[in-house]
Amino acid sequence: MSAESQSATKPSNYRWLVFGLLSLGYLLVYFHRLCPAVVAVELMDDLHAGGGLIGLLASAYFYPYALMQIPSGLLSDSWGPRKTITTFFLLAGVASIAFGLAPTAPMAIIARVFVGLGVCMLFVPTMKILTNWFRVSEFAFMTGLLMTIGGAGALSAATPLAFMSNLIGWRGSFIAIGVVTLVLAVCIWIWVRNDPRELGFESIRDTENQKSGNAQTYTLWEGVKLVLFARRFWPLAAWFFFTFAIFFSFSGLWGGPYLMHVYGLTKSEAGKILSMLALSMVVTSPLFSPVSNRLKSRKKVLMVSSLILCLLMIPLAFFTDDLSIPLLHLWSLLFGIFGSAVVVIGFACAKELFPVEIAGTSVGLINLSPFLAGAIAQPVLGLVLDRWGQGTDGYPPDAYAAAFTIYFVSSILAFISTFFLKETFPKSPK
Repeated sequence: MSAESQSATKPSNYRWLVFGLLSLGYLLVYFHRLCPAVVAVELMDDLHAGGGLIGLLASAYFYPYALMQIPSGLLSDSWGPRKTITTFFLLAGVASIAFGLAPTAPMAIIARVFVGLGVCMLFVPTMKILTNWFRVSEFAFMTGLLMTIGGAGALSAATPLAFMSNLIGWRGSFIAIGVVTLVLAVCIWIWVRNDPRELGFESIRDTENQKSGNAQTYTLWEGVKLVLFARRFWPLAAWFFFTFAIFFSFSGLWGGPYLMHVYGLTKSEAGKILSMLALSMVVTSPLFSPVSNRLKSRKKVLMVSSLILCLLMIPLAFFTDDLSIPLLHLWSLLFGIFGSAVVVIGFACAKELFPVEIAGTSVGLINLSPFLAGAIAQPVLGLVLDRWGQGTDGYPPDAYAAAFTIYFVSSILAFISTFFLKETFPKSPK
C-alpha cells in the first residue's frame, strides 16, 4: 500500500509510521556502529590483523560519519531527507554485504568506510523530518525515544550478533544484515514523506510558526556560521568528544577483546556483558529528559553524569583484571547510562543553544564531535595495545590498563568541560 493511499489516516497516527521506519533505520545505524566489538577476535584471526589494523577497520565507519554531517544537511535541503536517506541506506546495505565477503583487511576497511558513508546520512535528515511531523515541545522526547531504539540496535550488536555469528559465521551475519538494510531502504522510500503536506496533512511547522509569529529563515551556511562562531557551542562539543571517545571505542571495539583476553570469557559471555550497555540505553534514555525537567537544569544533569563517568573509569584503568563477573555486568549497566544514554540531554542542549530554525544544523554539527572521537580513539587504543604485544591468550591485562588510562583522562576532561556549559533549560515566564 502506497503512502498516498493513506491520506485518510490522521496525521497524528501516520507520523508514528514515519517515525517507526526512521527509528528502525537508526537501530541499524547503531548496529553497524558497535558490531565489531563482539566479533573483533574473529576479525583479527580471519583477516590476519593486529590491534592497530583492527582499530583502523572499526574506526573506518566513523571518519565518513563525522565528515558528512554538514553535507548531510546540504543534501537534505537540496535532495530532500527521504531521497537522501534511501539512496545512502542502499549504499550501506551493499557495503555491509561487501564487508562480509571481504577477503583481506584492506578490502574490509574499504567496505567499512562505505558502510559509514551510507548510514551517516540518516540522523540529520531524520531530525529534519521529525521537525516537520512533530511539535517543538515534543522534540526532546522524540530524540530520547530515538536514542532508546538506537540502544536496541546496540543490544542487537552484542548477544544477538554473537549468537548469529556462532550460527552462520561473522561473514554470513554481515551479509544478512546488509540484506535487511536494503529492505528497510525500500520501505522508507515507499512510506516515509518529508512533510505532512505531501500527503495532504497540515504542516506542524507552519502551524507553530503562525502561533509564534517570529519564525526566521536561515540558509544552511548562515546556520553553520552562527553555530561555529558561538563560544557556547565549543564546551558542549568538547563534552561530546571526550565522553564518546570512551563509549564508542569500548562498546564499539575494545570491550569485547578486553573481556575475552583478560577474563577468559567466550564471545557469547562477553556479548552478554556488553548487552548491558545497550539495555541501559533502552531503559534510561527517555528518563533523562523528565529528570532534567524536574531539576530545571540540563547542565546539572551533564555535570553529575560526567562525575559518575570519572568514577566508573577508575576500576577499568587501575583495577583492570580485578573485577568479578557480576561487577562487570553492573559496571557495564552504569556505563551505558552515564556514558551514552545521557546523550539525550546533550542533543537537547545542542538544539536549545540556537534558534529552532537551525536545530538540524546545530545537532548535525555537534554530531561531528562524538564520531571524530570514535575515529581517533579506536586505532589509538589499538596502537597502545600493540606496543605491549599479544601473547597466546591475547593482550595482557597491563596492556589494557595502559590503554584504559586514556579513558580515565578523557572522563576528567569531559567533566571539566561541563563547568563551561551554558544552561539551556527554558526559563519559566515571570
